[in-house]
Amino acid sequence: MDDNNNVSYFFLGLGLGVAVGLLFAPQTGSETRDLLMSKADDGKDYLRRRTEGLRDTAGDLVDKGRTAASDLVDKGRSVVSKQKDQLNAAVEAGKQAYRETVGTPGQTGAPNAQS
Repeated sequence: MDDNNNVSYFFLGLGLGVAVGLLFAPQTGSETRDLLMSKADDGKDYLRRRTEGLRDTAGDLVDKGRTAASDLVDKGRSVVSKQKDQLNAAVEAGKQAYRETVGTPGQTGAPNAQS
């Protein structure tokens, strides 16, 4: 309830300030209107420039994010490829060790068996 009251007083004060400012303005009414229109146009131009700047900045950030994501994907693929190669090498080494231990097919008896 108190906030609504404060907002009402704020707008009342703002309106009175504008009214007093227009009454005691050192310019004629048309000059004051022209000044207000000029300031409004300046404000519009400022907001347009800021919006374009923010849009460009956001675009740059998106591009950087895409590049970073692409780099991470490439690094991930590289790590997975290395792991795959290491796993294949380990499997082949295991197969070779098994062949050496068991012997080649068609041999009778185990070559490493001691009597």
